[in-house]
Amino acid sequence: MAVDPRGTDLKRYLQEDPGGPVVMLNLLRYAEGGRESYEQYAEALRTTFLPRYGGEILYAGEGSTALVAEAGQDWDAVLLIRYPSRQAFSRMVADPEYQQVTAFRTRALTEAVLQATTPW
Repeated sequence: MAVDPRGTDLKRYLQEDPGGPVVMLNLLRYAEGGRESYEQYAEALRTTFLPRYGGEILYAGEGSTALVAEAGQDWDAVLLIRYPSRQAFSRMVADPEYQQVTAFRTRALTEAVLQATTPW
């Protein structure tokens, strides 16, 4: 299962841009011992990359009781991160310094959902 966006994913993401800010939904499932590695990634994201690209954490929390979910659909963590534009997010993931830090995220996760959302 992929945990990082691929080039074709990012290309489609930019082609489908409705304009304006984007809120990225992150659903995360940690590998054994992965929480610590993810925390290293999250610290760099929070202190360096989100400020650099205008991103803002709207919500970050641990998964809890799943009320409506099939077996295996529960998540360890949920994040909502707002970026000023899809281009800002794309520039961040293309940043060579950011790419070095993503190894912590990749190593930390066994499964992830990263989905752009648009307001109703």
